[in-house]
Amino acid sequence: MADPMFVALFATLDTKGREAMFVCEELARQGIRTRLVDTSGLESTSHKADVSREEVFAAAGVELAALRDRAHAVTAAAQGAAVLARRWHAAGELAGVFGLGGSAGTTIGTSAMRALPIGVPKLMVSTLASGSVGAYVGTKDILMMNSVVDVSGINRISRAVLSRAVQAMAGMASAGALREERKDKPLIAATMFGVTTPCVEHARGLLERAGYEVLVFHATGTGGRAMEDLIEDGVIAGVLDATTTELADEHVGGFLSAGPERLTAAGRRGVPQVISVGAVDMVNFHGRASVPERFSARKFHRHNDNVTLMRTTAEENRAIGREIASKARVATGPVEIYLPCRGVSAIDIAGGSFDDPAARAALFEGVRSSCGAVPVRELDLHINDPAFAEAMVEGLLQLIGARREALTPR
Repeated sequence: MADPMFVALFATLDTKGREAMFVCEELARQGIRTRLVDTSGLESTSHKADVSREEVFAAAGVELAALRDRAHAVTAAAQGAAVLARRWHAAGELAGVFGLGGSAGTTIGTSAMRALPIGVPKLMVSTLASGSVGAYVGTKDILMMNSVVDVSGINRISRAVLSRAVQAMAGMASAGALREERKDKPLIAATMFGVTTPCVEHARGLLERAGYEVLVFHATGTGGRAMEDLIEDGVIAGVLDATTTELADEHVGGFLSAGPERLTAAGRRGVPQVISVGAVDMVNFHGRASVPERFSARKFHRHNDNVTLMRTTAEENRAIGREIASKARVATGPVEIYLPCRGVSAIDIAGGSFDDPAARAALFEGVRSSCGAVPVRELDLHINDPAFAEAMVEGLLQLIGARREALTPR
């Protein structure tokens, strides 16, 4: 008979051993089996673990004797934790992942969590949870719980926090696997920004009527990364990438970049995709004071007190167009690019604050010059015109149908 599933508890037992033992005892009281993983670095510990630190480092391909310093040890432990979490999940043994600690423990524990699919319970009790946690959470469904006091000893505060965290994990773990809905429809990923909302909302309605479920990602950096990760996970049937504005932030230096890997996952996975140039007329900053001095002479649009938009130049648009086309050109699956000749956002429109025909022309020239054999559809429409959304949806459905037909055995 196979062993029951377990919650993996990642902790640096050289400094958090007492706290980890408390969590194990509390989970046991809740009827939850635990596998305690020692992620200690350079210092040994007397606390007994189910998985030793040597095993953790071995999973990362690093020998304990080869560790140079604490930073190197934390990096290796994080890599090993991720490998072990993936391995246990693939074997169907993992009921959840629990982590506790400060900066090192949070780095290691959340590395294991980010290695797992959405839906697997993930809970991190951290001294950093009340601050900016984007680097730790990434694009995954990690529950960050503020430890309030340092994870150092069991006292009336830490006991309360850890006990509630255990109850939360026990509830998630004991609930079992998420129920699969037989009526679940194929998934389409779409990208949207406030200035492309009419386009994507209309497209979503059309796709839903065609029998698809649409996941809309807000193109704020995190949204783009989340979409790329889900495409890599193999759960997306098609991509309506109407809003590629994150590429502008990456190219120019705005605050909402999704990184250099944006617009690559669908191509690698062969997922049918329709790409447009929504909101590449803008780079995003916070309040006006956050805009670097080197941009002081540029054209700006104040969206609100916390969002300042800067118009991209013709040369920047040309470079962005080339990047979009170059990434589309190496896709292993069907892809088309759609260009709205009358404007790429709600404020890039005749009479709008970012209306710039020369910049649009440069953008489109950049696409055409680098697209290779990728079809480019130039439509005499604005991106938010219903007909533009309809054209993209029709194109995507045709690509998905052609892809499905090509993959069907004859």
